[in-house]
Formats: sequence, structure tokens, C-alpha cells
Amino acid sequence: MTKPLIDLRSDTVTRPTPGMLNAMFSAKVGDDVFDEDPTVKELEAKAAAIFGKEAALFCPSGTMTNQIGVRLLTEPQQEVICDKLSHIYYYEGGGIASNSGLSMRLVDGVRGKITPQQIDDNVNPPDNIHQPFTSLVSLENTSNKGGGSYYTFAEMKGLADMARKHKLKVHLDGARIFNAFAETGDNPLETGKLFDTISVCLSKGLGAPVGSLLLSTKENITKAKRIRKGFGGGMRQSGYLAAAGIYALDNHISRLKEDHSKAKEIAKCLATMSAVEEILPVDTNIIVFRLNEKYTTEHFLNYLSENNVKGILFGKQTVRMVTHLDFTDDMLTDLISVLKKY
Repeated sequence: MTKPLIDLRSDTVTRPTPGMLNAMFSAKVGDDVFDEDPTVKELEAKAAAIFGKEAALFCPSGTMTNQIGVRLLTEPQQEVICDKLSHIYYYEGGGIASNSGLSMRLVDGVRGKITPQQIDDNVNPPDNIHQPFTSLVSLENTSNKGGGSYYTFAEMKGLADMARKHKLKVHLDGARIFNAFAETGDNPLETGKLFDTISVCLSKGLGAPVGSLLLSTKENITKAKRIRKGFGGGMRQSGYLAAAGIYALDNHISRLKEDHSKAKEIAKCLATMSAVEEILPVDTNIIVFRLNEKYTTEHFLNYLSENNVKGILFGKQTVRMVTHLDFTDDMLTDLISVLKKY
């Protein structure tokens, strides 16, 4: 019998669980563009309540919720401060420029994390017409390119306080924020107070097939709906997808530490391999490692593929693996066996 594929390219590769599928098939739906889908409304209210926000907006992707959030809080010719590894800069197709007419001040943080001092050092003088007006700080928690590193509440508060000192708005790219909470134990309600907008992804660690949410005030979310419409993000009977998100929030947050534990086991194995030069600290469910110069990523990834495993190229000599709810204990055992034979 052929063993199932071990796909660790991303935590977006999951399939809906039987319980999630049942919730989707039995969802009550309407036309969400007309504000008539009851399941979408339920999801939005549920997510907003988790973070103590007034309202939320369901969108097709985390890129869209990030782009709407940034557009909402800025004006053209202004500037956004973020880490140089931030998803909004690195993986969103230049959308900050094309969608919002903004420039970016990239900060050289540590594994995707910046400091209050770096915010303080990178705010342009408001009366200097030669420079763009600094208007927004964007944080990513956890950091994808940073190998799943996370901010604690205290760290985020320090950053938000510094931003407020300069009268800046603050956006949180919380695509994997629940992975961070699983490690820190921080309270989402307290976190919600720090940010003007929060983006939360349902289709990564939480295992829904599609969708992200933007959280903010009622006034901002009303404006965000207009922006979503302009981006082509209005969906019709999207309650079938929203039902998966509700199920994910109810059932898949508590199990995230299982993914983190498996990721750490993979890192332990990689640490014994002569082909591996360096492994970023594994804080959550993302494993990023660099091969030494004797090996190529192409050869390594081909070897994995030949053994029914998928990883992903993540830079020069660098590979990423991401654990998720479809990655079982048996798969972990098989993967470690494959790695040890390389």
C-alpha cells in the first residue's frame, strides 16, 4: 500500500477534516455582498469578539486582508515601517505600491522582529517635504521568513506604544497569531487593544480551505468593504467557506502545540545531519535550515520528492518545512527515517 504524501511545503496544504466538511455542507448561506449570509456574519462576529474588536471582514486571502488594512490606515505618498522580511513586503507582489501608493521603510530586525528603538529611528520628520510622511507600523506575528519567530504581548506593547508616541497607526499581520499565542499564552483581548487593524488567516495552522479576516472598528470595516469591493474580493454564498472558519476557530486552536512539537522533533533530526549547516531556532511550526556548500537544494529537494516528501526552496541553500494538522505521528516517523538516510 502506497504511503500518503508528506507535504511540508506550507501549512496551507491541509484538507478539511470530516467535521469541517460536515459544517460546510450544512451551512446556512445568503449573498454576502448584500450582507445576507448568516454564516459569514457569525464568523465575523466570532473573530472580532476573540480580539475585542467591534467588527470583522471575511476575505479570500491574508494578502487581501493585509492590503486592505494598509490601504485603510494610510494615504498615497506616505510610508510604512516594517521588518525587511515582512510578508507585506516580501510576498504580496508589490501590492503596497500598486494598491496604496506607499513607500516602505525596511528595518533590519532579528528574524523578522523589530524593536521600539528601530521605530523611533525610522520615523521621518513630519515637516520635511522631501521625505514621505511616516504613517504606519506593520508587525508580523509569527514571522514566516523569520522561521516562525514570535512577539510576546510585552514586546508588541512596547512597539505599539512607540508608534503611538509618533502618532502612527499600527497593523498586525497575524496570519499565524494563534501559533504565537500557543507559545506565549497571551490574551487575544489584550493584544487586540494594541492594533488599529489585525489580519488573521484561517487557512494556515487552523486548517480551513480558504479565507482570512480583517478586524477593526465598525467604521473602519465599513470602509474596508468598499476597498474589498475595489480589489474584487466580494464573495457571494461564502458562508460555506465561513463555516469552515468557524469550525477551525472552535476546534483547531488548541491543537497547534502538536505542530510545534513535531517541528522541534524534525529540527533535532536535522541537527544530526552532516548536510545541514544551520537551523534557525524552531519556535512554532516553521523549520528553516541551510545546507552546506557540498550539497544543493535541488538535489536535496529531489531526494525528498523521490521519497514521497515535499519541502520548499526558501532562499540560497535554504529549505523550509512547515508542520500542520495533516502531518501525522506516522508521517513524522517516516520523515525522520528519510532524513537520516540522506
